[in-house]
Amino acid sequence: MLFDHRPRNHYRVSPIREVICQLRFPTILTINNVEPADFQEAIRSEFPQYVRRQDAPPPKISGLGSPSPKVEQARPVTNYNFLSEDNQWKLNLTQNFIALSTLRYSGWEEFARQLDKPLAAFIQIYKPAFFQRVGLRYVNIFSRERLGLEGTLWADLFPPAYTGLLQEPDIREDDVLTASHDLQLKLDSSCQAKIHAGPGRIKANTPGAPQDPEIKFIFDMDLSMGGNIPCTLSAGALETLHAHSTPLFEGAITDKLRSAMEPE
Repeated sequence: MLFDHRPRNHYRVSPIREVICQLRFPTILTINNVEPADFQEAIRSEFPQYVRRQDAPPPKISGLGSPSPKVEQARPVTNYNFLSEDNQWKLNLTQNFIALSTLRYSGWEEFARQLDKPLAAFIQIYKPAFFQRVGLRYVNIFSRERLGLEGTLWADLFPPAYTGLLQEPDIREDDVLTASHDLQLKLDSSCQAKIHAGPGRIKANTPGAPQDPEIKFIFDMDLSMGGNIPCTLSAGALETLHAHSTPLFEGAITDKLRSAMEPE
């Protein structure tokens, strides 16, 4: 069963590694060319740290198949980063999107509160025509060691939709080099989900940092709503996406895993 419509649970041993919300809008060139001083002043109490970064988009190649294809380098995009004092919350602003992410997710209500003020300030200052895409992404990392489930097979913790090959009786989990699953599905007339699930190692990005040898299970859930979404309906769009995330997550775990995560 892909969806489980039981009431929403809070887990003491939560697998959530990061939560990201992104709202895309038609290009506002002013953001790329003028530092957002008014926007910073509106959010500075919650996001006191500021970093300005130049992101280079991938080059565009035209004339493929012709004798003289051309490589065109796009202009750098300015990415303004605003961080909380403890570095656990980050707000990104570019000419095409505003995004909030956190490494300390305690629940949807707190996340929505953290987004309210920056989003309202952005809409008031920059007046986007509408949002082209509203997205909400949950990156979950399950560690058998942390859950006290060493020696338990992934096939006993996740349903066949996300373990597939690992459910076969003549397959040893240790012999499988990769068994990831990627799916994209409609959730309703306006929402969809892209899901990546499967075991793997999590690489440390810090140079020289020791690599974690434990194989973990990744459940990466990216939900989105497209179309020209009025700014006044953006909060409701996010609430809708969050409502879809719960049955998807609950349907992705077995009762054995649910118990080990210690529902509160």
